[in-house]
Amino acid sequence: MTNIIAIVGRPNVGKSTLFNRLCGGREAIVDPTSGVTRDRHYGHGDWNGKEYSVIDTGGYVDQSGDIFESEIKKQVRLAIDESDVILFMVDAKEGLTPMDEDVAKLLRRSKKKLFLVVNKVDSYKLVNEVHEFHRLGLGEIFPIAAVNGSGTGDLLDAVVKDFAAPQSSETAQARKNKRIQPGEPDQPDQPETEEPQAIPNIAVVGRPNAGKSSLVNLLLGKERNIVTPVPGTTRDSIHSHYQYFGLDFNLIDTAGIRKKSKVSENVEFYSVMRAIRSIESSDVCILMIDAERGFEAQDLNIFSLIEKNHKGVVILVNKWDLVEKDTHTHKFFEQYILDQVAPFRDIPVIFTSVLNKQRIYKAVETAVQVWKNRLKKIKTAELNEYILPVIQETPPPAAKGKYIRIKYAMQLPTVYPSFAFFCNHPQYLKEPYKRFLENKLREKYDFTGVPVEIYFRQK
Repeated sequence: MTNIIAIVGRPNVGKSTLFNRLCGGREAIVDPTSGVTRDRHYGHGDWNGKEYSVIDTGGYVDQSGDIFESEIKKQVRLAIDESDVILFMVDAKEGLTPMDEDVAKLLRRSKKKLFLVVNKVDSYKLVNEVHEFHRLGLGEIFPIAAVNGSGTGDLLDAVVKDFAAPQSSETAQARKNKRIQPGEPDQPDQPETEEPQAIPNIAVVGRPNAGKSSLVNLLLGKERNIVTPVPGTTRDSIHSHYQYFGLDFNLIDTAGIRKKSKVSENVEFYSVMRAIRSIESSDVCILMIDAERGFEAQDLNIFSLIEKNHKGVVILVNKWDLVEKDTHTHKFFEQYILDQVAPFRDIPVIFTSVLNKQRIYKAVETAVQVWKNRLKKIKTAELNEYILPVIQETPPPAAKGKYIRIKYAMQLPTVYPSFAFFCNHPQYLKEPYKRFLENKLREKYDFTGVPVEIYFRQK
């Protein structure tokens, strides 16, 4: 089940700070100047074993510094329409403002689950100030200080209370079959243990007007989806069964926006929120890029969502026939894309023209192969026979005078490729050596297009 959390509120109430804390990183720029967040930021996190996606909606300022109230309200409407949970943030230090009341009016008409979050309660003197916000009539108040995390634990407890936890049937069955002892590699910090589908779910994702629906129509041989030059024509994610030429999979055409009247209203917000749902319900994603526009920030946003959800990926560069080319254009473009998505570079990049039917079937054949790569299981004996000599030849660097010895490795029973390496001092193994081991695994085994996770455990 997809759990999408949208953070809304007027500018400079701390939305981006809370976003960073919910995602466990610093992906959004935080600045005291109102309106810094102009694009949306999309993140992924988990709390008590329950996963969620987070969207940080932006504030707006014009060149004179005046706030565009209509844009703030517009984003709230979009969040209400598309998210599962809404965090409405207000500022305890500034108190209740007319703009807060306007946003509250929209939220009161919503049937979505709502949490009123009063931020910047970083002093006992401000604790009593939060009661002012009861005037909004939005129920329980959650006072927090996003900058230091105070109160965010209680907020997350309430937010994820009704979220569906990842299924664990595959993990339990694997433990039974492989005799994995409790407390060894199969731990709660290995998310996403859903059962793989008998046939793959392949989602076609990307920016609006990249050619997603045209590709689906071409594969299905019929006008299943409406195609127009207007970005965001597709309303909902459409599932179709594809079974031709020896290939068998479910094809998902991700949605754009609701209707033409809203095409100009934050197309990217709609497209990414719908893409989140399609990504999380898929096994492999075909990420379509518009060759004329190049690989843009929004493409990287969607790619990051695919990688964080441990889904297979094929990058499809569409409209290649419209690009002026010489003998080096293809290699230059491919190298540029791989540099943007680094360090995960083991990805198939296919240049195509849906209009001219160029390399379409190569794209879906590759996607099916990536699905097979994602399901690949390596026996523990075979894995150790290969990887232990590699480690012996290039051992981990010593840290704080301690030599690190990796005893053995095994693949974990997750639906995506993940490996546990057991050693004497796992806390001293750093990211560069993890990348080294991942690259060695990719050299030996075909994990092209699939994110690989590596964990170090105490032996």
